[in-house]
Amino acid sequence: MDLYTGLGGLLELRNERSRALTAENPNGAVGAGGQAASRLGPGRKGSPNVPLDSREMQTIADIDGPGVIRHVWITVPNHTNGRDHVIRDLVLRMYWDGEDEPSVEVPLGDFFCCGHGQYSNVNSQPVTVGSNGGMNTYFQMPFREHAEITIENDGPADIDGPYFFYQIDYSLVDGIDAETPYFHAQWRRSNPVSPGTDHVIVDGIEGEGHYVGSQFSWAVLEQNWWGEGEVKCYIDGDEEYPTICGTGVEDYVGGAWCFGDNETFSTPYLGYHQYEDGEDQVPLHGMYRWHVPDPIRFREDLRMTVQDIGHRGELFERSDDIATTAYWYQREPHNEFPNLADTEARRPR
Repeated sequence: MDLYTGLGGLLELRNERSRALTAENPNGAVGAGGQAASRLGPGRKGSPNVPLDSREMQTIADIDGPGVIRHVWITVPNHTNGRDHVIRDLVLRMYWDGEDEPSVEVPLGDFFCCGHGQYSNVNSQPVTVGSNGGMNTYFQMPFREHAEITIENDGPADIDGPYFFYQIDYSLVDGIDAETPYFHAQWRRSNPVSPGTDHVIVDGIEGEGHYVGSQFSWAVLEQNWWGEGEVKCYIDGDEEYPTICGTGVEDYVGGAWCFGDNETFSTPYLGYHQYEDGEDQVPLHGMYRWHVPDPIRFREDLRMTVQDIGHRGELFERSDDIATTAYWYQREPHNEFPNLADTEARRPR
């Protein structure tokens, strides 16, 4: 089964059954969508969203396979009950085939490239964020027996109204090829980076698979140019030095020369889409790099890091606040993730 499909796939008829999960049809049942009544009457948008109380976790997908999740759309107000940056409070988790530990565990906004707890428009192939916080992903997520997706409100404020909206589009299929890997994503933060050390994007990946993307939320805590550090890929037993080593952060995401005057851009596979600065905050930068046409293959293990090095006439070690999301596919089982930082430790600057 192809993990990535394009317009050419529309010429192929497949023996699949299309389903969708929403607040109105949380089980994806046949002929059961849009039944709830509003003041306009039955079937007139009576229950399009759900509340999500503080410290509550809800299951928004509970699907028996085999199948493939094709598209996920989520939106939520980023300010509610006096709490800002709600999309950093919420945690998205995904579990495949009954596993106890998640294969995906990422703050909601960061998963969709909205770093620093702020919405930002994204125009890429795997992730798109439209106006006013409509977050979408088209990463294909196959499962053989079961898929479970949860959302946890790890913050102190209720998402009332109710104002948590979602739609999960998936296909039920006859089977999943034994060679097909599973989707994974993990979030890490160094706040701040210790000078002379590298921020770990991901570590502890063991098995066979391919790395497909990186998202960066970079809060600049010192003066001068901040993105001189190299992105390193340690593949299949690399120790002190990596097999793949880039030339700088802005180069890795497709830019050059310190992004000029912080000129943002968003393209299908790479972007510097998020920049904010002001008198009452440190400069905030958001970037992504999708290895869709050029996945990083590994057979045994993989570790990814990025240096925090700047330039002010000469190179110098920096100490910035760096948070990243790593995206990859691999065969199960996967190693248990490190503990996710608690809510206050995840708060943006």
